[in-house]
Amino acid sequence: MKTLDFREKKGAVICFAGVLCNLLLASGKIAAGAITGFMSAAADGFNNLSDCAVGAVALVSFLIAEKPADRRHPFGHRRAEYISAMITGLCVLFLAVELVRESVGCVIRGSAPEGSAAVYIVLGISIAVKLGMFVLYRVFAKKLDSDALRASAADSLSDSLATAVVIAGAALSPLLPSADGWAGIAVSLFIAWQGIRILCEASSKLLGQAPDPSLAQKITETLLSAEEILGVHDLQIYGYGKGVSFATIHAEMDASMPMLGAHTVIDALELQVKKETGVLLTVHIDPVDLTNCEESSLRIRTWEAARELCEGLELHDFRLIPGTATVEFDVSVPYDCKLSDEALSEALTGIVKRFGDYEPIIRVERK
Repeated sequence: MKTLDFREKKGAVICFAGVLCNLLLASGKIAAGAITGFMSAAADGFNNLSDCAVGAVALVSFLIAEKPADRRHPFGHRRAEYISAMITGLCVLFLAVELVRESVGCVIRGSAPEGSAAVYIVLGISIAVKLGMFVLYRVFAKKLDSDALRASAADSLSDSLATAVVIAGAALSPLLPSADGWAGIAVSLFIAWQGIRILCEASSKLLGQAPDPSLAQKITETLLSAEEILGVHDLQIYGYGKGVSFATIHAEMDASMPMLGAHTVIDALELQVKKETGVLLTVHIDPVDLTNCEESSLRIRTWEAARELCEGLELHDFRLIPGTATVEFDVSVPYDCKLSDEALSEALTGIVKRFGDYEPIIRVERK
């Protein structure tokens, strides 16, 4: 928990520094624009002022994420970062729309404003500061694995490009009156793409993005490293923000193994997964009767025939109910399997019935 607290505090410090830098840049540009009449500089200053609000949102998200779990939020508040990233994405899109509007106006007018040397100096300093903020955000976004800081990094890069357009347009206007407008349109499209990317990534995580395959593989390998575990399936990982992940998995074990011994093995594996990955894992035991030769033979033959139906298909929880002809098992197939659940169930029923007078109960699930 100390590592997580350090992460949130570090992120809050970075966001506060960003808000302070944007406030200073906004003050300088607005003042320069008001004194010289260079309205593009003033408009760029108001853009930095809006960045202060974006930084404040990111700062608040880190402070909220640091709050411990409570009755209404038993899994904590760390998803606040995703909401912050979405707000940043919307602000970036708003900037793109405004820049398009101004750029189209410049193209129509066929002219661009001219500024004094002092204004160019202010804008040049602004680009340097914004690029520095971009590097700072990117470095700490990677170290802290923060979506809010990644979004702020993209916003800083977009701002530096927007300011460069203001300078380039004004410098080229004597030779090509519409240069400012066309350059602004090109950059605004890039900024819009950045905003859409931020929104898509943040919304995907809020909706429940698929977990990192390497994390799933690590959990699976940890359990299979124990000789008592015969197989695993139905791994489900649930994320509630950085550092807060839960998972469930089914583990097959010898049915003849004493319950107390099986419980001891599972406890040790859950602790190992928590230590190595930070994921709080719950393991469900699926007992396998290794002495039932008929069941084992039927499972192997069914599996050999069933794997031809769909690549990645898996069978588990295979049971031949004692004293009956009922066979029940679960089937896991990838989401991109073209066969419908009904078609898979029908095909598997036919396969099982080829091996004897069995009555299959089949549950199909997408993985």
